[in-house]
Amino acid sequence: MPRHLPPLMLLCLATQLAAQENWVFIDNGHVRLGVNLAAGACVGWFSRSGSDKNLLNSYDEGRYLQQSYYGDKDGSDWNGKPWRFNPVQGGSWKGLKAILLEQKTEKQSIHTETRPRHWATGAEISEMTMEQRISLDGDLALLRFKMGYTGAKEHKPTHQELPALFVQPEYDTLVFCEAGKPAWQGASLTKKQPGFPNESVKFSEPWCAWVNGDGQGVGLYFPHTTEATCYRFRGGGKSDCSYIAPIQTF
Repeated sequence: MPRHLPPLMLLCLATQLAAQENWVFIDNGHVRLGVNLAAGACVGWFSRSGSDKNLLNSYDEGRYLQQSYYGDKDGSDWNGKPWRFNPVQGGSWKGLKAILLEQKTEKQSIHTETRPRHWATGAEISEMTMEQRISLDGDLALLRFKMGYTGAKEHKPTHQELPALFVQPEYDTLVFCEAGKPAWQGASLTKKQPGFPNESVKFSEPWCAWVNGDGQGVGLYFPHTTEATCYRFRGGGKSDCSYIAPIQTF
């Protein structure tokens, strides 16, 4: 755990769940994690054990803690916006669900494999599979993602979300250690409330956390990169959220 942080549940990533969704949960007495099998087995629930207050925001198929990749522009259209090749683990923006190929749940672990859908068109991406392995360890949820691609087209390098994390809007303050001197050498933590649209942040330590006014919240540990994109959306409804995604270009 990074020093100087308030007690946090960490993802190493309060509404009633709809009856038509197909949730599977694992709980180790510290934290509770749920995946929606009806939406590509995406992670859409993370809370303290026994709590009905979900820290994550899963407003639509794009809001889960999940894999989502970007390729070249392909003439597709997302709600009036020119879009690109964009396989999403949860499904499409119009609510078409991804296809669950395999699922195995044990007491404190979940393994799934999913065929994603194109976010804009809703088409099945037959040349791609998305695998995830999830386990719990104390207050940690350990997520391992793997993408397999057998397509013939080689897409140009672009920013990839690894992964996208959406939390409830009351977790409005992003806490992290900015690029430069790390916290373990005595540097102060940075606390900010990003605006909309996206802002870029760079880190000297590979973690961040969204916290509320009491300093409680959820953290994300990402040893694979030192930068992220983030925003807070405030429209006054259920779609309000706080977002961050560690990014790499490939």
